[in-house]
Amino acid sequence: MTDRRTFPHGHPSPMPVRRRPPLLLTAAFLAATALLPPGVAAAAPLRADVLGGGVTIVPGRSGLVEISGYKGAALPAGSSLRLTAPAGARVTGMPLADTARFQGSVTADGASGTYVYVRDSGAGSSKDSGYPFALTVDERAVPGTRLPGCAVVLTDAGGVRRASGGCTVTVGMPGPTLGEPAGGTFVSGAARIAGTSYPGARVSVMDAAERKVCGGVARADGTWSCVPDTPLPAGANRLHASAVFNGVSAVGEDVDFTVTATI
Repeated sequence: MTDRRTFPHGHPSPMPVRRRPPLLLTAAFLAATALLPPGVAAAAPLRADVLGGGVTIVPGRSGLVEISGYKGAALPAGSSLRLTAPAGARVTGMPLADTARFQGSVTADGASGTYVYVRDSGAGSSKDSGYPFALTVDERAVPGTRLPGCAVVLTDAGGVRRASGGCTVTVGMPGPTLGEPAGGTFVSGAARIAGTSYPGARVSVMDAAERKVCGGVARADGTWSCVPDTPLPAGANRLHASAVFNGVSAVGEDVDFTVTATI
């Protein structure tokens, strides 16, 4: 390797630059290890492990995001995994808290939740089964958006970061309702079909064979309606509504009713 430093007369140094022998680095590491307090093990070299997880949650509701991805060595008791909630959501539960393996806590404002190992973990423990965090999405969140700012950090008992990453929280689509005709009623095959959905959502009404009967767009107040393109057949019928908005979709519940006439 050439030494590119500049010298008073523009001439390179007559002595080549030497690399520090690996032995000196090893000695330095051993010396630093010797300074650790009794009972505290030296941290293993940081890995390139990336923690992560993803979940889709409907506005105003809760869902579980499971964090996994750590493949490193076993972690001692006292190590912790902290998740910072993304904007527009808050941590509302720690399903593994107060178990034989973990203790868990959530900040008063739900900004973050933390698992603490009660005992030593197994090697690569979080790759085998994810660590669940319950998140609740703000009821004003817009379906199809991804909430920014989720961060996850895994640290050992000495406070050394072992892995980090984030989570992907997508705002889901509330299921549309079909309220007209009501279940169990008798209607005309050409009667109006109506219900509710997220404002601006494109709604399709499907029969039991998944054929489209009619469709419309939910108004600002969330209501929608349509009339069958072809009159429904006489007899027992089953319909449900599906809705799409901003790249996400949802399907409503089936409604059973009887058609008494096709005109």
